[in-house]
Amino acid sequence: MSTAASSSSSRPVRGAAVPVPSLGVDEAGAVADEAFQRHTSPSLRRGGAGVAVVWFRNDLRVLDNEALVRAWAASEAVLPVFCVDPRVFEGSTHYFGFPKTGALRAQFLIECLGDLKQNLRKKGLDLLVRHGKPEEILPSIAKAVSAHTVYAHKETYSEELLVERLVCQRLEQVQITQGGAPGQKKPLNPRLQLIWGATLYHIDDLPFTVNNLPDVYTQFRKAVESKSSVRNCSKLPPSLGPPPSSGLDEIGGWGTIPTLESLGLSVTKSEKGMHFIGGESAALGRVHEYFWKKDQLKVYKETRNGMLGPDYSTKFSPWLASGSLSPRYICEEVKRYEKQRVANDSTYWVLFELIWRDYFRFLSAKYGNSIFHLGGPRKVVSKWSQDQALFESWREGRTGYPLIDANMRELSTTGFMSNRGRQIVCSFLVRDMGIDWRIGAEWFETCLLDYDPASNYGNWTYGAGVGNDPREDRYFSIPKQAKTYDPEGEYVAYWLPELRSLAKERRNFPGASYIRQIVPLKFDGGNQKKDQQFNRQRRPNNMYRRQVK
Repeated sequence: MSTAASSSSSRPVRGAAVPVPSLGVDEAGAVADEAFQRHTSPSLRRGGAGVAVVWFRNDLRVLDNEALVRAWAASEAVLPVFCVDPRVFEGSTHYFGFPKTGALRAQFLIECLGDLKQNLRKKGLDLLVRHGKPEEILPSIAKAVSAHTVYAHKETYSEELLVERLVCQRLEQVQITQGGAPGQKKPLNPRLQLIWGATLYHIDDLPFTVNNLPDVYTQFRKAVESKSSVRNCSKLPPSLGPPPSSGLDEIGGWGTIPTLESLGLSVTKSEKGMHFIGGESAALGRVHEYFWKKDQLKVYKETRNGMLGPDYSTKFSPWLASGSLSPRYICEEVKRYEKQRVANDSTYWVLFELIWRDYFRFLSAKYGNSIFHLGGPRKVVSKWSQDQALFESWREGRTGYPLIDANMRELSTTGFMSNRGRQIVCSFLVRDMGIDWRIGAEWFETCLLDYDPASNYGNWTYGAGVGNDPREDRYFSIPKQAKTYDPEGEYVAYWLPELRSLAKERRNFPGASYIRQIVPLKFDGGNQKKDQQFNRQRRPNNMYRRQVK
């Protein structure tokens, strides 16, 4: 897909998916090296002793990785570790048993790990990869290399918090012998040091406690913008080395990054849409490409609701979700762009969206597991259908509504969908079909390259009207959305080529020229309305069954 493909007079690109970023490997590597250089400080000194382990989780980057820098400062040697946790890569979603990590995201994460290993090597380290549960792997590694501390970034979700607790408990059972004269060495337990590092605004800098977080986004945004400031990216030393000099042979060496095949997965190479390249180098390359090379930042607010092509929006989200890209780095680049080129509503709007991302993360800390529950944070009581046939027509993109079907085909093919598309398909599933929103959220969990629990489930609770802000309980009229955001049917014709022969004004409204519509729309007019009867209607009780594994 290319920018040309989104024009009304062009035809879709055939033969290959367009890489994002479009930079070559050498150019992306040079951009990354330059970014590292700008954030390197020769004056940094380390004052620690012994060995520190860095447990990489959803922070697969070197630049602005505070856990990594603090481990370096507090030690004489650093050992970076990643655990290929079978619960994440081979497990199932909670209620409906879809694969927890689909093949497209798994491939993206594999690429992220490969790039992380390469960038660590540039800084004098390497990445130790082990297959298994962190609570079983990290204590044995800490013992083998006599590590005094395991550093990691803190998470907010129950599954990740449980793993943190288990790692902490198991580390307490490990005895490490430290220095001193023979016979006077005092054993110690390695400790887990958790550091906040996932958001634009640091949790300690909020003008309120998490428990007192405002329940309306606008109140949150205005408070942090007026009373908080974004911290600078952490500086890197010229070298992060050395790794530990002993103990690695005892635990079997550095290990290998998994392949899709070793995870029991496979991907059919697509000739459509966008192909996102995993890794920090690609992430930094995309920031450079979108801001500086293509100069798209200055028009972001005007184009961000597009659906076709790589450049209508930043496309940063897959790298943000994997932690390959720091939100603070994006902020710094926005500020640099504003100084060197232009400051306008579009440059601000990128930060506005990053604050939304922060808000969902902090809400997940405030409300805990309620963001995953049927009634959401507001505990709304509703009757929902789990009709399997209806759901599968939505999942497979055969509802009879081209705008829905095209978006769902894009999701299954690329692992990505526009923000506008996500809102439309969510509204259709829960409003027009009356399907349990959790099924849609879990399918997104499987498919999305940019999946993270807070943003995914936060957006789905909002779309289903069970989020903490009831004003988000609204209906998206498909005819109106199609006329506004795909007026010539280029998007639907790209993903549903059988519609391309139709007149442009008919592509979104093909009638008998397309498959039969599986349900009628609740509102067929052009105005978005709140569904006043939504929670009071009786729906079928044909339950969608959990898949047998």
